[in-house]
Amino acid sequence: MVKDGDYLRLKLDNLQIEKAGQKYIVPLSDIATITLEGKILTLTTKLLSKFAQYNIAVIVCDNKYVPCGIYMGFGQYHRTAKRNLEQVAWSSELRKEVWTKIIQQKMINQKAVLSAYEVDTGRVDKMQELIENIQFADITNREGHAAKVYFNSLYGKDFTRERECLENGAMNYGYTIIRAYMARLVTSLGLIPTLGVFHRNEFNSFNLVDDLMEPFRPLMDWYILDKILPSYPKYLSWDIRCELIDFLNQPYIHKGRKTTIDLVMLEYVNSFIKMMQGKKKELLVITLEEMRGVQ
Repeated sequence: MVKDGDYLRLKLDNLQIEKAGQKYIVPLSDIATITLEGKILTLTTKLLSKFAQYNIAVIVCDNKYVPCGIYMGFGQYHRTAKRNLEQVAWSSELRKEVWTKIIQQKMINQKAVLSAYEVDTGRVDKMQELIENIQFADITNREGHAAKVYFNSLYGKDFTRERECLENGAMNYGYTIIRAYMARLVTSLGLIPTLGVFHRNEFNSFNLVDDLMEPFRPLMDWYILDKILPSYPKYLSWDIRCELIDFLNQPYIHKGRKTTIDLVMLEYVNSFIKMMQGKKKELLVITLEEMRGVQ
């Protein structure tokens, strides 16, 4: 994250940040996303061009420090046209099958969050009932019912996602970080971000991104409950924002080895592509337990 930097410029293949008379150098190859907030006086077009070439997603925040825009390169994947054709030709039945798997994963992880925080067993049982009653493509919207049970169980029956509070502020910021990184992966692998599995909003440039990120939302929820809410004051401070960005670097156990959330997200998107191509029948399973197991 860069806040109130005087100059951001390209120095060879490095990002040079000048602030209060000090210079900081970061290799572009070490950057996946960069978040800009406050006043950035100079940002060169050469640097933006290099960001695109290195597939670095640039997140821009508004005057309330809420992410409001994403800058990314395009056409960096070497066989984009071929992958686009595969995506367009995808059958409706397979789309529905994948959406069912995505929603199941999300709801299973939501249940795991409730279990981790020892909420009333009746509510955990209700979540399990909703999971078991998911129909193909979730035509009865078990996801929507689960969301109400889930958030009310964590934050009380009067809680709504529209309320202005630290919980919502942290979730909104955290989800944007996941969304930006997922968008980076989707575009870098030659997929069309507007062409979703379930989301079809004509005004949304990231329908596919919003589909694929769903199983990771409960992981962010748990991270906020575990790392943010017990330790920080009731406003979205600089320290909280830095912690939320660091979610992508959190350890995760995958196939018996220690990795990080960002690398698991890459493998997850690749598993989605293999399903789309008919080379694989299962989407990579994302679980809260594999994140909690190394905390």
